[in-house]
Amino acid sequence: MSGSDTNGSAAQAPPVEPGADLPEQAWAAALSIFPAMSLHRLTALLRGRSPSDAFAVATGRRAPRGMAAKVLADAELRERWRRHGASCSIGETWDRCQEIGAHVTYVGASDYPALLATDRDPPPVLFVRGDTALFDEGRRVAIVGTRNATAAGRGAAFRIGADLTAAGVHVVSGLARGIDGCAHRGAAETGGPGRPIGVVASGLDVVYPREHRQLWEHVVATGLLVSEAAPGTSPEAFRFPLRNRIIAALAEVVVVVESREKGGSLITAAAAGERGIPVMAVPGALHSHASFGTNNLLREGSGAVVDASDVLIALSLEHRRAVPVFAEQRARPRRDDLAVYEACASEPRTVDSITLCAGIGFVETAMSLARLEQAGWLGSTDGWYQAIGAPLR
Repeated sequence: MSGSDTNGSAAQAPPVEPGADLPEQAWAAALSIFPAMSLHRLTALLRGRSPSDAFAVATGRRAPRGMAAKVLADAELRERWRRHGASCSIGETWDRCQEIGAHVTYVGASDYPALLATDRDPPPVLFVRGDTALFDEGRRVAIVGTRNATAAGRGAAFRIGADLTAAGVHVVSGLARGIDGCAHRGAAETGGPGRPIGVVASGLDVVYPREHRQLWEHVVATGLLVSEAAPGTSPEAFRFPLRNRIIAALAEVVVVVESREKGGSLITAAAAGERGIPVMAVPGALHSHASFGTNNLLREGSGAVVDASDVLIALSLEHRRAVPVFAEQRARPRRDDLAVYEACASEPRTVDSITLCAGIGFVETAMSLARLEQAGWLGSTDGWYQAIGAPLR
């Protein structure tokens, strides 16, 4: 009697987890929209786990370990996530990604951009539209600045964006009002061979500012649009500083065209400095509020940008003038620190892992890590160490 047991009752199939047929990208997208989810919480959940496993840990179906256990030590958060997991439609965000043509990747995935995988604060989950090959191909310069730009600042951003694009350099910016938008409009006017890369603080289907809709569509059609926020996410204020670190991480040089004394573009400049990425600035009028930030950067030693050729020199692409503007400023590591540096150069490692790879004692490893971190060769996050800035040559 097929399909029944000897008592005539139907055979019981093993239970199927909701969403069991979804790809890992769908689980990553669903996990990213949990209530009170943060960069560090999402990083902790995904460390050493697939997104589906991380989802199971977050919703209480599997026991947490490591950093995830510390995150879920908060009983209120644990209960909140359990309720969310029980009531949410797991594939809803994934369906929206497919509707708008967004690609989803996450830390640990084979298609996650290598450029961001080695960053000190990589986006745990990334949503992108456009040509993902731009993560790996070509040279990249970020152009950022104030939303309240002067006519001179808007013109400078437009010209520099256009000239860099004409020279084959990809222009990275935040697609905000003012300097950012003008830089990408300059890139659009030129039409290549450089391409636009936009990094935004909202979902890829939530255009902000609204008047930049056509510019967003141009970036998607000809370049790459990037966000760590899931579709449908509003541009909340806290997301912009987080967005700025991605702009810096994608650039080889950051150019600030105009910035007030405490402008948001200075956050991008600071993020670049933490990563060993050169920062350049366009000089401005001494008494213009729009130039206080950029003039301070110049006072502190940033390279000056009068036109795109200054940036091309920094990239070693302009050969009509002297040697590149920037040279390595960090003191070269001591010989007995090289093994520790090399252990961290390829991937993030813990102290125990570094000790094994370097073949030295724990105390020697700790001392080397302290020296390398102080000198700016290594950075650490949650006990994991990795190389930052330009590689040691």
